[in-house]
Amino acid sequence: MKNKNKFNLQLHAAEINLTVGTDLEPAISIDYTSRLNKNINELQRLLGVTEMIPMSAGTNIKIYKMEQVNTPDQVGEGETIPLTEINRKLARTVELKLNKYRKSTSAEAIQRSGRSLAVNQTDEKLISGVQTSIKKSFYTLIKTGTGTAKGTNLQSALSAAWGALQKFYVDMTVTPIYFVSSEDLADYLGNAQITLQTAFGMSYIENFLGLGTVIVSPELEKGKVIASAKENINGAYVPANSGDVAQTFNLTSDATGLIGMTHNIDGKTATFETLLFSGVIFFPEFLDGVIVSSIQASEVSVGA
Repeated sequence: MKNKNKFNLQLHAAEINLTVGTDLEPAISIDYTSRLNKNINELQRLLGVTEMIPMSAGTNIKIYKMEQVNTPDQVGEGETIPLTEINRKLARTVELKLNKYRKSTSAEAIQRSGRSLAVNQTDEKLISGVQTSIKKSFYTLIKTGTGTAKGTNLQSALSAAWGALQKFYVDMTVTPIYFVSSEDLADYLGNAQITLQTAFGMSYIENFLGLGTVIVSPELEKGKVIASAKENINGAYVPANSGDVAQTFNLTSDATGLIGMTHNIDGKTATFETLLFSGVIFFPEFLDGVIVSSIQASEVSVGA
């Protein structure tokens, strides 16, 4: 009989409505992409960045400082007033990079802890690393601010920074923001209780000492208070929801395109892989609009 050796393929077909790996992978990517984008949007609002600027990977971001070239003498009545020359000079150039992150979860880890727990734990760690990288690059830039001030303790250093901001942004309406080491804050507060809020893994205090928002971080140097105006801070990113890279790697992103992510199964190594692309950067427009205020304890003189 002709059909004697034929298999009944219907008996070996996948069940209707069976959930397979490809059904879960986009959902996982969408979930984590949305959460990370939400966190970045929180940081964006905290820093006062109203709009993220899309740029191509490899774009050079130029950071400037303002320099007054001359100080003209005052003139008498009716005489021509000489011009004050102010130049905008290039202070620093930062390349916008498309950063890549990859991690894998082994079959053994999935067997031991279950797929959801094993994958979620490692994805959370990966996302934490991305957030740390974005914060670190921003802190690195603002530490190079060329404005200066000083005080004998945290409060006076903050006040001096506020005064320097008022001088730099004279006749402008700006919103001050400060960056303080968690060690300096702990030394200043002692046992006092304050309310810390959190955004993007960063702790902050609203209207601290009536001066403005203070971001507190252990990543900042003890003995240094950094201050700027929110209006001086910008954000840029490499869109992860369009272009050849997004199409080639089938990246999942939301409408913002700040982060692109994908999950896939590697049969050769029996691992479940996560691939994430991020090209997000925050930076000051003017370095001299960033004040670095030093905490210099006053020396106590001992009488004879």
